[in-house]
Amino acid sequence: MKRIVLAVLCLATPATAQTILLRPAQVFDGTDPKPHPGWQVLVDGDRIAAVGPALPVTAGTTTIDLPGDTLMPGMIEGHSHLFLHPYDETPWDDQVLHEPLALRTARAVAQAQATLMAGFTSERDLGTEGAGYADVGLKQAIDKGIVPGPRLLVATRAIVAEGAYGPKGFEPGVRVPQGAQEVSGIDDIVRAVRDQIAGGADIVKLYADYHYQGGEGSRPTLSAAEMAAATAAAHDAGRIVAVHSVTPEGMRRAIAAGVDTIEHGYGGTPETFRAMHDKGIALCSTLAASDATARYRGWKGQEPAPDSVRLNRDSFRMARAAGVPICMGGDVGVYAHGTNAREMVLMQAAGMPAARVLIAATSGNAHIFRIDDKVGRVKVGLLADLVAVEGDPTINVGAVRSVKLVMKGGRIVRGP
Repeated sequence: MKRIVLAVLCLATPATAQTILLRPAQVFDGTDPKPHPGWQVLVDGDRIAAVGPALPVTAGTTTIDLPGDTLMPGMIEGHSHLFLHPYDETPWDDQVLHEPLALRTARAVAQAQATLMAGFTSERDLGTEGAGYADVGLKQAIDKGIVPGPRLLVATRAIVAEGAYGPKGFEPGVRVPQGAQEVSGIDDIVRAVRDQIAGGADIVKLYADYHYQGGEGSRPTLSAAEMAAATAAAHDAGRIVAVHSVTPEGMRRAIAAGVDTIEHGYGGTPETFRAMHDKGIALCSTLAASDATARYRGWKGQEPAPDSVRLNRDSFRMARAAGVPICMGGDVGVYAHGTNAREMVLMQAAGMPAARVLIAATSGNAHIFRIDDKVGRVKVGLLADLVAVEGDPTINVGAVRSVKLVMKGGRIVRGP
């Protein structure tokens, strides 16, 4: 058995899968809220080969000691937009209308790498916001090892009701590029679903509600019949359906259609969340998006928080009280990629125990996104997507910001 200083290993063989024994202070396995002190993890090639205390090893195994660290599954970002960057840098309209596709793609490559380095080895990207099918190409480039990044599930263009998205503010009748694919009617929305799936979409993203004009509040846009038809077409193709919804009626229509996740859910009521629970529909609360947007408008974090932030916190708490499955996803892109843990910290601050936040970000998201046969747990046979963080994130989830090691598919991509 050979022991190599981790920094040397990372520099010498960053892309070489081998047999590696990881010896942290403890292991958080992704399902048990309590960590396992003294456990070790043996990685053989791209898979987890053994888990437990005092594992036997063979000659040629590289041992990496991680004293004081918690080893856990690679985290899964549940709601991102890799083709967006923070709105306080460039407004959304300007990103969609004025930034060249090549620039947006180059930035997305860098943002995917930042996400991976932050310990998020898988990511659900919910719409390119005017960048077409570029997320499909980015996913392929990552899978082929051309550029570094997390394992992606992509939604391509997203689907909105005709006239109910943006950018806005131009001469009526002038067609300008939109941030999503517009549809009108059942046949049109089913065609859009199938077009996007044919183009490489893993997920179908719908907007149940939005605003038609600036200054208006959100209101339902897709009809119940349109939503049901789109969901049926997606499910027939083996795709899950994610729905942006912030109004009670939009959420009601989404729930009736049998979608898989509701994003934001700010307008949810106890009755709405009970219905979500009964149908097994998960909520992705995106607490970090409302937090970031409020700060861009001048909020400094003091209490009482702005109404938008309080509304988001209240809906999150109602959903948890109703037993709704909770997705961990912050709408990253509204704020900086690589700071994905911001959502996790806010989830704990809103009352979710740290260990439950960790479960949501690992095995929980893996189950919701139907990838739990590959990732999300420290379990023999699963892909060796592993992260070591300093301290104990089951007590203070903010510890996941102190990343010491990132392994994806048995290959170390970040070390001290």
